[in-house]
Amino acid sequence: MKTMKLLLVDDERAFLDTMTKRLEKRQIGVWAVYSGTDALDELERNKGIEVVILDVKMPGMDGMETLVEIKKRFPLLEVIMLTGHATVETAIDGMKLGAFDYLMKPCDIDLLLSKATAAASKKRKQEEKIVEARIKEITGRQI
Repeated sequence: MKTMKLLLVDDERAFLDTMTKRLEKRQIGVWAVYSGTDALDELERNKGIEVVILDVKMPGMDGMETLVEIKKRFPLLEVIMLTGHATVETAIDGMKLGAFDYLMKPCDIDLLLSKATAAASKKRKQEEKIVEARIKEITGRQI
């Protein structure tokens, strides 16, 4: 199985640095940025990222605004919202905006990996369906 590629987005540097090290030890490809705007820039540069782990509360462009922009520019990309300040309403809003799931900080690394693996799998399956549909469209025209 190919290595999962994650983008971590959080303004808490200590949390981000620790999580990056823990994921890299598990052979996960990790990119880390400290803001929503940096996340969008990184996603433009690195089309191989499959899952974004996105903090909700950040200065400037917050997680919800970033989620909306990610889903607009990269509709197949899966986003897991992560926060220490969650409410049920915030979680529901995130899911309505297209988040794959919602986790609370501090988050168990195995739970995070489980959710991220499921999100990456969903993205890969969606991409496979698109490729299959394009192949059918092309081969259907040639008959």
